[in-house]
Amino acid sequence: MRTLAAANPDHVVLAGDVLDWANTKTGQVRTLVLAVAALMAIIAVLMAWWKTRSFVGTLVAFVLAALVLWGISNLNVLKTKVGSEIDDTAASVSVVHVTGDAPAMAGEGWRVS
Repeated sequence: MRTLAAANPDHVVLAGDVLDWANTKTGQVRTLVLAVAALMAIIAVLMAWWKTRSFVGTLVAFVLAALVLWGISNLNVLKTKVGSEIDDTAASVSVVHVTGDAPAMAGEGWRVS
């Protein structure tokens, strides 16, 4: 990185340096989170073995830890799937104004169907 004191007065410092620094730090934090999650998963599997002394219990703990690690490392995939589910659900919901003796479910005189 360049310091502003040593920069030429005619030289324009763009935000690229700051963005590069932010991207680097984001990558480092992501790597740290994955490393901590992996360490916690290993500890959880070892604790499952220590408490149960069972192959099945340890295998279940291992599979759950692997699913959690996969979810953490693939947040973009999960975000896309959840976003599409929310969009699909929102498109299929309709609000109907009810008059007469029909019961209202979502407030006075309104029903969600």
